[in-house]
Amino acid sequence: MLQSSIELPDCIYYANQPVTITPCTPTPNHSLYLSNIDDQKFLRFSIKYFYLFKKSVNFEILKSSLSRVLVDYYPLAGRLRTSSVHDQKLEVYCNGEGALFAEAFMDTTVEELLESSKVPNKSWKRFLYKVDAHTFLDVPPLVVQVTSLRCGGMILCTAINHCLCDGIGTSQFLHAWAELTTAKYLTILPFHSRHVLNPSQPSQVKFRHPAYTSTTPNPTPQIQLFNFIQSQPLVPTSFTFHPTHLHFLKKHCANCTTFEAVAAHTWRSWVQSFHLSLPPTLVMKLLFSVNIRSKVKLPKGYYGNGFLLACAESSVRELVVPNLNHAVKLVQEAKEKMNDSEYIRSMIDLLEDTRVETDLSTSLVISQWSKMGLEEVDFGEGKPLHMGPLTSDVYCLFLPAIGNANSVRVLLSVPESMVESFHYHMNQSCENDSEEENGDVVKVTNGFHSEDNG
Repeated sequence: MLQSSIELPDCIYYANQPVTITPCTPTPNHSLYLSNIDDQKFLRFSIKYFYLFKKSVNFEILKSSLSRVLVDYYPLAGRLRTSSVHDQKLEVYCNGEGALFAEAFMDTTVEELLESSKVPNKSWKRFLYKVDAHTFLDVPPLVVQVTSLRCGGMILCTAINHCLCDGIGTSQFLHAWAELTTAKYLTILPFHSRHVLNPSQPSQVKFRHPAYTSTTPNPTPQIQLFNFIQSQPLVPTSFTFHPTHLHFLKKHCANCTTFEAVAAHTWRSWVQSFHLSLPPTLVMKLLFSVNIRSKVKLPKGYYGNGFLLACAESSVRELVVPNLNHAVKLVQEAKEKMNDSEYIRSMIDLLEDTRVETDLSTSLVISQWSKMGLEEVDFGEGKPLHMGPLTSDVYCLFLPAIGNANSVRVLLSVPESMVESFHYHMNQSCENDSEEENGDVVKVTNGFHSEDNG
């Protein structure tokens, strides 16, 4: 059953102007080098989290603990700027200027918001203060809004610059902030230096890296699905795969993980939603994030971008066959390449060329948020009742299903013209499992409205 998303009334009140929270003690003043992974144009945006808590925490306590945690995470109190060495690269000027903190109130309840939280929508953007900035560089790396609710609950929204942190790094920071709200010391200290990911001198690109356009231009570059999708009215769709349905997906694929099965199924469903209008020989790509921290031995506490994009690729004709095995095998092969430290170093060296860009032309991009502990953040009044992105985007997210660690929630915005088809294909199991079997195990929510990219 399709469900419309709920638009929020325009009733968020700001008692005061946002304030700047600076580190409570002096911090180092210097320029922080960003690695080639940090500095990708693909990552020049903020990761925007939405948290809903049953009980609120005093604003002053949150501001005080934020000021304390910014001593340890002082780059987040700095500002991004163009590198003094290379005008195509960015660096962080660690000047202690501070994070932006907004306080708000909304005359609603946690229960009412839980109903609307199934699918994010444009009106949710009101939960994060909009910075009046001319460019991406003018936005502080950390922006926070805390909204108290009539029932005593609380919404916490954060925008954390992706050039400074990846998902694991942002989770580490949020846990650190929460920890200093209730304790005196951090369990894990942050590791700031990005030089551990320096490229080779000279660069040594030893492998083919299909995730990037300069190495493998698409065979039919005139087809730009990504641009087409962004030009359309987008509808956020949310699918929760419960254990029974995950079993259906995996039982037809030998020795595959939950991620491999759901990623392959989502990719194939996405392509099937287009396929009548796509050339059968068109190469489609699936890009998905892989944590490389252990593979290249990054230090404990490293909160910079420690992931790279694995790439599976297939023609439309081969991908839309009834059996999921082909797509799963491609995902597994892409993952396996990322176990090779030489392959990883080759990719880092490739990114030294500032002309290299992520190939989004015919790609679905998946980011996994479900294994990072984001749903465990506790500021002293309990874990969140809901966490997720502030807005839905053309990138696909695998989210934690709060209250059911064995389920996977898939969130993705698709063009309005694709919604029915995408919904149909996502609800099909491998090799045409019966509709009766599928009906009770996939919970699907769709919001029918235009959604711009957040």
